[in-house]
Amino acid sequence: MPVKHTHIGGQAVLEGVMMRGRHNWAVAIRKPDGEIHVEEHELRTAVSKHPNLGKPVIRGVVGLYESLVLAMKAFAISAEYAGETEEEQLSSKEIALSMVLGIGLAVVLFIVLPAVLTNFMVGQATERPFTWNVVDGLLRVAAFFIYIWAISRMKDIQRVFAYHGAEHKTIHAYERGLPLDAEIIQRYQTMHVRCGTSFLLMVMVIAILVFSLIPVKAVTGLLGTDHRIITLLVAISFRILLLPLIAGLAYEVIKWAGKAPDNPVVKVVLWPGLQLQRMTTREPDDSMVEVAVVAMNAVIACEEREAALARGEVAPPVGTCGGDPSSEDVAADEVEPVILS
Repeated sequence: MPVKHTHIGGQAVLEGVMMRGRHNWAVAIRKPDGEIHVEEHELRTAVSKHPNLGKPVIRGVVGLYESLVLAMKAFAISAEYAGETEEEQLSSKEIALSMVLGIGLAVVLFIVLPAVLTNFMVGQATERPFTWNVVDGLLRVAAFFIYIWAISRMKDIQRVFAYHGAEHKTIHAYERGLPLDAEIIQRYQTMHVRCGTSFLLMVMVIAILVFSLIPVKAVTGLLGTDHRIITLLVAISFRILLLPLIAGLAYEVIKWAGKAPDNPVVKVVLWPGLQLQRMTTREPDDSMVEVAVVAMNAVIACEEREAALARGEVAPPVGTCGGDPSSEDVAADEVEPVILS
C-alpha cells in the first residue's frame, strides 16, 4: 500500500516500547502480571521555544541530545515496572550512570581505540593522512559491527530487540493507514529506514568523510611539534569535537530518506543500515506488538486532537495533550485496534 510519511518514531525499552509524536510521548511496559502500564508525557522541544535551532544540521544536534534525555526517562520508567522485584528494578540514578558510562565506552571503542590501532598500523596521521583516515574509519565500522554482534547474543537484549521489531512493524502499519491490529502489523518487516541503527551507521560513514578534512598536520605545525603522541591526541580531540556536526549531517540524510523511502537513491544509501537492522531487531510475538500499539495509540490520540484544533474544531483534552500527565494499567484483553483516518 502507498506509504504516508509520518514524524512519529520510537524506541524499544525494557519489556516495552516508547513512541514519540510532535506534542507528546508515551511509553508502554508489559508488567510481570501481564498488564500493560502506559504513561503519557507532554513533549517540549528546544526547537519549539527557539525556532533558530530548527535549521538544518543544528536541528540534528539538538534532536540527538533531546533523544538521549528522553531515552533516559523512558528506560527509567521501564526499569521501574518491568522487574518482578525491587531488587531487579533500577533507580533513575543507576539509569543515568549507565547512560554516561555507555557514552564514555562508545567514545573509547569507536574513536580512541580505532585511532590508536591505526597509529600502530599506518603511522602518524600526518604521514599518510588519506590512508590513515580510511583505515581508522574501517576499524571504527568493524568495531561497531562486533559490538552489535556481541550484545545481540545476550538473552535480555534479544527481548529488547524483539520490542524494537514491534515498534518498527507498528509504524509500518500506521504509515500505510491500516488498522493497528497484531495480525496485520505482523505482516510487515522489522527494518525501517528511519531506524537509529541506520542513523549510527550513517554517522560512521559520514565520519570518514569529515575526519579526512581535518588538517592535523597544520594544527601540529602551529603547536610546534610532530611528536607521535601529540599528533594522535590532536586527531582524537578533533574527532570528539566534530561528533555533533557529524550527527547533524547524518540526521539530515535519515530525515531525507524518511520522506522518500521508495526513492532508488535512498534504497542504495540506506541498504547497509537496513541489513544491519537484521542484527538489532527480532521478530516480536503478538503480546509485544500489543504493547507497541498501546504506546502508539496514546500518541495518535494527541496528534488527532491537535489536527482537529488546527482545523478550527473543538477538541477535548486527551491524556497529556491539553491536559495533565497521565498513567494507567491496561489489561491485555482491553487492547483494541485503532483504524487510522
